[in-house]
Amino acid sequence: MSPPAKDRLGEFGRIERFFRPLAAQFPGALGLTDDAALIAVPPGQELVVTTDAVVSGIHFLPTDSPGDIARKALRVNLSDLAAKGARPMAYLLTLALGRDVDDAWVDAFAQALSHDQARFGIALAGGDSVSTEGPIWVSVTALGLVEAGRMVRRGGARPGDIVLVTGTIGDAALGLAVATGRLAPPEEDVHHLLARYATPEPRCALAAAIANYAHGALDVSDGLMADFSHLCQASRVDGVIEIDRIPLSEPARRVLARDPTRLASILGGGDDYEILFTAPPEAEVAIDAAAKAAGIPVTRIGHMMRGDGRTIFVDASGSTIEIAVPGWTHS
Repeated sequence: MSPPAKDRLGEFGRIERFFRPLAAQFPGALGLTDDAALIAVPPGQELVVTTDAVVSGIHFLPTDSPGDIARKALRVNLSDLAAKGARPMAYLLTLALGRDVDDAWVDAFAQALSHDQARFGIALAGGDSVSTEGPIWVSVTALGLVEAGRMVRRGGARPGDIVLVTGTIGDAALGLAVATGRLAPPEEDVHHLLARYATPEPRCALAAAIANYAHGALDVSDGLMADFSHLCQASRVDGVIEIDRIPLSEPARRVLARDPTRLASILGGGDDYEILFTAPPEAEVAIDAAAKAAGIPVTRIGHMMRGDGRTIFVDASGSTIEIAVPGWTHS
């Protein structure tokens, strides 16, 4: 049953009350009074554009709060910008809601966006809202700025580069398993794992260092192993990852100690939204310093070498190991 009319402002009422304030800090949004936004790019810089959608039942759970949905929809796009070395500028939002969604839900969604806008230095530039008979979905198109010629592509890795990754890997996949009742970790680990799945942490504070030092980069959305394969294939060079060097959180280590078969889901589960990148070895000291200044852990986990795009995983002894992990696909 749809909420009564008094609980629904309608499309234009919702824009006026909930979304126009989100556009107040971006002049090009024109107060959300026009059919398009006006984007001015400063001299010597280029616009980086990325878009991702999240769909109920696929990218978030139907029981997730409107705030968590809003944060995830925005942050997965901010993660893409960070991996390109771009700083956030503005974003476009398309929101598809069922008729049973009331204004209190939209208010909580907008409040979460407002908080993240202030935190990450981005503003709403425009968008659309539509009704749907299907699941809720949210599409964000994020715009960022980078110095001309400095965007870091996934196909830029070079032989001799070292391979690095931010943060920890696998927590989000384990968090999804917790949320869906497929994993019961110790009680003290539940909150950490659930939070890593519901609200990723885009590494925007490291974007400048990525632009300055990285040769190739992408964010880990489809799983570390799958995304490393994407980077190697795009760069047309082989890559080696040392499994024992992959950074894991203490909750993930405890899960793995109890059930070693979880390694496959940790490496292939996706939704980490960490940055996987390559850089020349001589840049490692500068990268470590930038990472410490940003408060973001960065770990060296492998190296690149001449080849045609193969991915190789080795254990502590250097022996090649096989792990059957396809990674996440969107089809």
